[in-house]
Amino acid sequence: MSLVIDDVVVRHDPVGAPIPVLFDSPHSGTRYPADFNFVCPLPLLRQAEDTHVDELFNMVPDFGATYLCALFPRSYIDANRAPDDIDPAMLDGQWPFPVNPSGKSLAGMGLVRHLCRPGMPMYDGRLPVSVVMDRLENYWRPYHDLLAASLDDLYARFGAVYHINCHSMPSFVIGPERETPDFVLGDRDGSTCEAGFTRMVAEKLRGMGYKVRINDPYKGVELVRRYGLPTRGRNSLQLEIDRRLYMNEETLEIHEGFEVLRRDLSLLVAEIRDYALHRAAARAAAE
Repeated sequence: MSLVIDDVVVRHDPVGAPIPVLFDSPHSGTRYPADFNFVCPLPLLRQAEDTHVDELFNMVPDFGATYLCALFPRSYIDANRAPDDIDPAMLDGQWPFPVNPSGKSLAGMGLVRHLCRPGMPMYDGRLPVSVVMDRLENYWRPYHDLLAASLDDLYARFGAVYHINCHSMPSFVIGPERETPDFVLGDRDGSTCEAGFTRMVAEKLRGMGYKVRINDPYKGVELVRRYGLPTRGRNSLQLEIDRRLYMNEETLEIHEGFEVLRRDLSLLVAEIRDYALHRAAARAAAE
């Protein structure tokens, strides 16, 4: 069964008995709102998407996990940024609340982007405050409200919850003596997820032959920061996948690696299911 809220977010509920696990994909949305008046080329703008990540993980309800996906593109508003991560210089008008722009925001890549890529504006001028407020209230907030409610429901039922925040990353090289990773796991240096869970995910992927790094170069951003509190049994882990494993980064077309990766991710999801059920039961027994 699926719950769809407007053209904003969809939640795919578990098939069969639920488990204390929720996956979400905040950046794979491809429904571009009619009022998204960008002036940059659409093919370049689409490279900001985590294209096909929603499809890579669409098997998770079969394992009993809940699955949340944004339907709107991250370039419209980014659900993985804080609501105050706004550069006032991009606005036409005075923002009525305090702002706390990150380095990404000042570089044009914050909550609401104003650059398609460095040196290429997304719009033909500044964005009215009312436009940004509308996106925040009608897209960012419904996504977070549904995610928070879904996590709370699982926590109330099981006494623990495991949240896997799914992303893709452009291929990159991180140094002449360091391998390019296939996966990067981010738990904000252990502050959003119990160490054993992060370690288990890394070891499972490495056992399948993948190169994995932890918190380097991606530590996790707003979604794991906001919802991860491992001392209370609330665990959030960011999972970044190298796009070259499953698609052409320029055309966004999947290639033969897609099904191989999806099969391996199914094995990972099964391991996550078993770990989460065991840990939730152990936590309940200890209380």
